[in-house]
Amino acid sequence: MEKIMIVEDDKKIAAHLASHLEKYGYEVIVATDFDQIDVLFHQENPHLLLLDINLPSYDGYYWCRQIRKASICPVIFLSARTGEMDQVMAIENGGDDFITKPFHPDIVMAKIRSQLRRAYGEYATKFEERVISLHGLELYPERLELTCHKQTTTLTKKEADILEVLMDRYPRIAGRHDLLEKLWDDQSFVDENTLNVNITRVRKKFQEIGIEHAVETVRGAGYRMRITWREGTK
Repeated sequence: MEKIMIVEDDKKIAAHLASHLEKYGYEVIVATDFDQIDVLFHQENPHLLLLDINLPSYDGYYWCRQIRKASICPVIFLSARTGEMDQVMAIENGGDDFITKPFHPDIVMAKIRSQLRRAYGEYATKFEERVISLHGLELYPERLELTCHKQTTTLTKKEADILEVLMDRYPRIAGRHDLLEKLWDDQSFVDENTLNVNITRVRKKFQEIGIEHAVETVRGAGYRMRITWREGTK
């Protein structure tokens, strides 16, 4: 069953879309916290995103750019804006299609089916997924998943970035500067406190798959992976 995520601050429109999609057998996720769209997206990992442009705090263009850093999931913009430049902006910011409000639900369904066929159907472009492996540990950066001995946990984009650096550098130390550089975002500055918080979260993700003490702090230098589970998890 394909999962569709709806990001629309008009509750009536969101409910109407959700009801129509569920009638056709789709699983539907409706966003309610418009400050955490990227977090919900990575938690749910939908097959397609319906994204309004006019949203509280940040607009749909911003959220699409954030999602595009880690996902090629089809994004269809919804908007009451009818100008050609708005449609150009939608495509340039990572969108795949644009639907103008008010819209007929059947038009939305047709566009959703079209995008799902292109992304996941027999004519979808095939690509080799990246997998970073290290002594039984497997990181899937595009999926935002970490696996070890058939146990899997989901990651945020920043957690996956940190793990990619740590695994690439193993058994060497990953310097704080290197990690901060990886976490750098053109929208915001990631300070050292943010790095500390994310390292703590990475350690908790290891614990979720049965691995303790996976990330060692090297005082004054940075962090290093500790690989001690080659023949089974602890």
